[in-house]
Amino acid sequence: MRKDIKTSCQKRLSRIEGQVRGLSRMVEEDRYCIDIVTQISAVRAALRRVEEELLKDHVAHCVEYAIASGDKADQRKKIAELMEVVGRAER
Repeated sequence: MRKDIKTSCQKRLSRIEGQVRGLSRMVEEDRYCIDIVTQISAVRAALRRVEEELLKDHVAHCVEYAIASGDKADQRKKIAELMEVVGRAER
């Protein structure tokens, strides 16, 4: 993983961690259900952005390297991994 991507993801995940702690406080304080659900949606969206950033970096490095290497077995493996994770993300 590139250093700038790692730093960006760590910052995003720290913010998400704070959002989740805020959700816990909202539940503890018996806040309005719709407000809690709205915040849950925001956390999901933030996680999707981290996931997208990581996948882009994976394609730009791991998959690209496998393609450039000419190693057909490694190419198939990297593409299969990518397809599997994309399939899981859509469920």
